[in-house]
Amino acid sequence: QELRSEHALDPNLTVLNYLREHVGKPGTKEGCASGDCGACTVVVGELHTDEQGAEQIRYRSLNSCLTFVSSLHGKQLISVEDLKHKGQLHSVQQAMVECHGSQCGFCTPGFVMSLFALQKNSDAPDSHKAHEALAGNLCRCTGYRPILAAAEQACCNKPLDQFDSRQAETIARLKAIAPTQTGELNSGDKRCLVPLTVADLADLYDAYPQARLLAGGTDLALEVTQFHRTLPVMIYVGNIEAMKRIEQFDDRLEIGAATALSDCYAALHHEYPDFGELLQRFASLQIRNQGTLGGNIGNASPIGDSPPLLIALGAQIVLCKGNTRRTLALEDYFIDYRVTARQDSEFIETIIVPKGHTLFRAYKVSKRLDDDISAVCAAFNLKIDNGVVSEARVAFGGMAATPKRATRCEAALVGATWNAATVEKACTALAGDFTPLSDFRASKEYRLLSAQNLLRKYFIELQTPHIETRVTAYV
Repeated sequence: QELRSEHALDPNLTVLNYLREHVGKPGTKEGCASGDCGACTVVVGELHTDEQGAEQIRYRSLNSCLTFVSSLHGKQLISVEDLKHKGQLHSVQQAMVECHGSQCGFCTPGFVMSLFALQKNSDAPDSHKAHEALAGNLCRCTGYRPILAAAEQACCNKPLDQFDSRQAETIARLKAIAPTQTGELNSGDKRCLVPLTVADLADLYDAYPQARLLAGGTDLALEVTQFHRTLPVMIYVGNIEAMKRIEQFDDRLEIGAATALSDCYAALHHEYPDFGELLQRFASLQIRNQGTLGGNIGNASPIGDSPPLLIALGAQIVLCKGNTRRTLALEDYFIDYRVTARQDSEFIETIIVPKGHTLFRAYKVSKRLDDDISAVCAAFNLKIDNGVVSEARVAFGGMAATPKRATRCEAALVGATWNAATVEKACTALAGDFTPLSDFRASKEYRLLSAQNLLRKYFIELQTPHIETRVTAYV
């Protein structure tokens, strides 16, 4: 691999097009330009300090069609061309050959890169991890059994490769190119600024209030790749370590807004298993490796999966503008469709998630188990004292123009005995909370009935805890 320094590239350029048009590496393919098919999968290596304090390289798969070149600042980029070494196929490529995992070959480079990341992050074959690693890769002709067989072979007694032998050298090179000041990519008419601290971000955003904040880019990049718009000014927040932290306190979790969803998993799953299970169904691993918790909130999508759960938990966000910070209940952040309470030059710095809600449950209804958007996302958080509901927080996504609490439903629950009759009254009240839309994901009638049935499901699961089929419903 070679060290590349770029200053005048178009910041709207994706890594996919950079590889194909500027570096002469056409192995990475465009299948959808929206992060759905995985044909464009590449792997990024970053310096990472493990729990024992040892420096390592963390390899992560991501969709190059949704990744702007500015996000590569200080990192290692690995594409399918980099795997073959001294005329020999890499072991993951050899496994695909020997297990007959390729036919037309268009999707194969993306599968190979997902397998490469899986191999680097696995100690032994694991069918669950293999399915997770490949859930974001689509194959239209081979079928998945031989590819899963290739995953098992690649992770079984995996041989050392050129990346292992050069690890110390790569760590040294990553240290040498680690950013030390605000970077910039400037093509003359477009620019992307890359700050390293929250203070620098606040100053830059104050100076360029029209700038678009870029974190994972899994939503923002669609404006370029799907709608063919131009983003004149961006500020990339992915190099601000203070916004990628997860801190544990006795009563809460504090998660930096630029923390990748895959990094949020362990902490949220430990505290709330349902939250963790839903995160594993949040798009694909490539998307979770890029997309951030703050971005999933900040784009104000009515079908974002994390906001209903966070609202039901009573989460708060810390908003920063210049030297001023304010804390806002997440439910008050959403005003209308894609309209929020955020002021000009104000950004989400931290998400505060309360701990200790033992009756919290979450459910996702979608057409596919993996890599799909919710038709309805529901979260329930009740406190029950001596058989009576003393507190209730019920929130939904996909039912209104914003993620929203079901206040009439909550009112029907609070103060009532927790039984089937109360649940039916709450289901009736729920019909007054929302007037959902019909679209290609689901009809308004289906959405309302699903929301009511999820409340009934919640009741049944609390009565019989051994019956838990959470986040497995389908349209």
